[in-house]
Amino acid sequence: MNRILITALAAILLAGAGNALAQQRRPPPAQVIMMTSPAWKDGDVIPSKHPHAGTETSPALAWTSAPEGTESFVLIMRDLDGLSNLGTDTHLYWMLWNIPKEARALPEGVPAFEELPDGMRQISMAGPWYRGPAASIAGPPHHYAFELFAVSTKIDVAAVGQTPAATEAAVRAAMQGKILGKGTFIGLFKRN
Repeated sequence: MNRILITALAAILLAGAGNALAQQRRPPPAQVIMMTSPAWKDGDVIPSKHPHAGTETSPALAWTSAPEGTESFVLIMRDLDGLSNLGTDTHLYWMLWNIPKEARALPEGVPAFEELPDGMRQISMAGPWYRGPAASIAGPPHHYAFELFAVSTKIDVAAVGQTPAATEAAVRAAMQGKILGKGTFIGLFKRN
């Protein structure tokens, strides 16, 4: 009886210690970052100068704060309605990384360079620049998400030298376990 009781208590203690270790390794939940744009309200239609069929000018975006420990930001623009069955985006519309930790906004019309003077890097499916929404005429408007991640590191991934999909995968891998906060801003677009 004592042997069974001791074995049961040991199992309970080991299980509790395992859970405590797992919780210590789990990163804290990401802080919510509020995003805005002077071009449209969250969830509204993207103005005509920002899509692929327009002048393809990147929109101005702003955010409220940075969680403690933020070393840089990553912005990924994707078409939520264009996701494959595997949950991945088949087209990378725009990705910027190493946005300075002091930044609280991106200006309209980010220049088309693989690396900007402040160290920020960018890529899209078309090259190192913003690629505007391009949803087809058929079907309902698509939801384009601008996802901003506050990360606890700078990301050492070159903007060119591999496919945009490989660059995105490398940036996302470098972000794993380092995301401190996230914000999402939505715009709708359908080609006329």
